Amino acid sequence: MVEQDYYELLGVPRGADDAAIKAAYRRMAKEHHPDRKNGCKESEAHFKAINQAYDVLKDPQKRAAYDRFGHAAFQNGGGADPFGEAGFNGFSDIFSTIFGEFMDQRGGARQNAARGADLRYDIELTLEEAFTGVEKTVTIEALATCDTCDGRGCTGIDRCTSHCQTCGGMGKIRTQQGFFMVERGCPNCRGSGEVITNPCSNCHGEGRALTQRKLSVKIPAGVDEGTRIRVAAEGEAGVRGAGSGDLYLFVHMKRHPIYAREGTTLIAECPVTFTTAALGGSITLPGIDGNSVELKIPAGIQSGEQLRHRGSGMSVLNGRGRGDLVARILVETPTKMSAKQKKLLEEFKETETGEECPAAKSFFARARDYFGG
Repeated sequence: MVEQDYYELLGVPRGADDAAIKAAYRRMAKEHHPDRKNGCKESEAHFKAINQAYDVLKDPQKRAAYDRFGHAAFQNGGGADPFGEAGFNGFSDIFSTIFGEFMDQRGGARQNAARGADLRYDIELTLEEAFTGVEKTVTIEALATCDTCDGRGCTGIDRCTSHCQTCGGMGKIRTQQGFFMVERGCPNCRGSGEVITNPCSNCHGEGRALTQRKLSVKIPAGVDEGTRIRVAAEGEAGVRGAGSGDLYLFVHMKRHPIYAREGTTLIAECPVTFTTAALGGSITLPGIDGNSVELKIPAGIQSGEQLRHRGSGMSVLNGRGRGDLVARILVETPTKMSAKQKKLLEEFKETETGEECPAAKSFFARARDYFGG
């Protein structure tokens, strides 16, 4: 039987570093874990092969031997045990590495299995709100602690739970998956180790019910598109008094009529007349803080040049100070002129020597030289 290349199994190139190999292993192991495939034998075999590949590639000496000799390096007594010398405990470490985010390392599956889910809420802000910071009221529809039973999941004041017979009150069960043992939260009691004997009529033993509630949240100054704000313990309620999840606010910015934004810098496209560009002048912009910002335009400014006003930009998130305001100058050529204006321009043209616009003079001189003119 032809054995599949370990690098191909993990989907990484041969020159991949340790971090890339570990990330690929976590992704592939999650995808092909037998628990997610309802005990599929093919997935079980593939999962075993993935673990064997990772065991070799994560070890510098084993990887060097594999790179030189291939699978032959581990034949005739040199084979690599995918779980090392640790046996089942070695697999437990692998299981913890892959699925650690689903397990409470401080207390195991029993304490964390019934924790409420995290929630996401997308919130849209104006540029002014992002500059000053704002307090918003959001409406959340999610599972919250049941008011009827105060989250107990049962009625009455006496003890209303009994040990789960499926897991023996442990909150987790072990099942045989091929050659190894897998430990997971009990599906009957959801990891609590107890089952309700007289469930609440409102929440049916869950200790939580679907509720719409309003929540006031503070948005700090300086947030930008994609900023994520965590509101602890305001997510979905846990089962029968277990910990609540968190609420995550994802910020989206409304388009501003004047300013574009790049980090803490505000940018305005500012058209000016060609006479202002030639003679100089000034422009006034409305500042994001409500104050006017005046910018001096030097004589002879060119289209595309930028004028910067320090400290008039956006607030710095979780910091002090402000960014800058930038005016990007666009010199506008007139499209409508009176007869008098045209005459004045024609008189000006007659006085031109070419020195007024050195860039144009230089360009056309190069063009003439190129064509041998």
